[in-house]
Amino acid sequence: MTPASKRYLHPEAIARITRLELRARAVVEGVLAGLHKSPYKGQSVEFLQHREYVRGDDLRRVDWKVWARQDRLYVKEFEEETSLRLALVVDASSSMDYKSGSLSKYEYAATLAASLAWLALSHGDAAGCAVFDSQVRAAVPARTKRSQLASVVEVLETVRGEASKGRATAFLPVLKTLSETLPRRGLVVLISDLLGDREGMFQGMQLLRKRGHDLVLLHVMDDDELTFPFDGPTRFEGLEIPDHLACNPRALRAGYLAALEAFLAEARRRCAAASCDYSLIRTGEPVDAALVQFLSRRSSMAV
Repeated sequence: MTPASKRYLHPEAIARITRLELRARAVVEGVLAGLHKSPYKGQSVEFLQHREYVRGDDLRRVDWKVWARQDRLYVKEFEEETSLRLALVVDASSSMDYKSGSLSKYEYAATLAASLAWLALSHGDAAGCAVFDSQVRAAVPARTKRSQLASVVEVLETVRGEASKGRATAFLPVLKTLSETLPRRGLVVLISDLLGDREGMFQGMQLLRKRGHDLVLLHVMDDDELTFPFDGPTRFEGLEIPDHLACNPRALRAGYLAALEAFLAEARRRCAAASCDYSLIRTGEPVDAALVQFLSRRSSMAV
């Protein structure tokens, strides 16, 4: 057993903890809370900076003296110790049901989401969650109350009892709705395999960005999707479309891996253009290791 495997809970161990809330607790208890440093702004006593007015901003924060001098609207931003509003947006389309190990992509994504909600709430920040496919299936607005983790978990588990076959992904209408309904700027974490209308997803992310939200994309993929280990005659069935392909996967492997790399390169490039923090996470990776890596990146960005 390697030192890393001793430190982190592997998906096999996490899968044995059946209740999502307990899984999240097991993950979070292995993560140092000291990584948290809120870089978000709110209304407090210490002035931070000016920025241009964005439609929807509170007019009480407009600096009218600057407007009188420059004929342009600017709002005041202030430093606040605990002003994070975390919005978790989790893909529950049928492609997220794929599973080659102990956790499906959706189970892995839900564990990540519940763990992030637990961390935010433990620091007095607000956390909310929305689960979607072609539309938002269940949601809870961001709150700080003690019972909020149970509400987030309930939203994440709602889709488990629903028929999953053929649930397609529609990013743009979902993200457009969120951009119009999220009440204030905060951290929006999208957790998805991106198997859908990616152009619509990036358009939706731009809408959220224009509203002043900080964006994170956690790109969850199964190990099979990243390595294509299939050998011998195989029948591949579509999870979101009624189609299949019977083939010899060895003949397709080189082309598939080349297309995969182009897909990942596009995701990284488009996220960078949208000022979105991108991370690729594989389901064979320990969940708390992925969480530590994410928090370390966020912490270094805040310094």
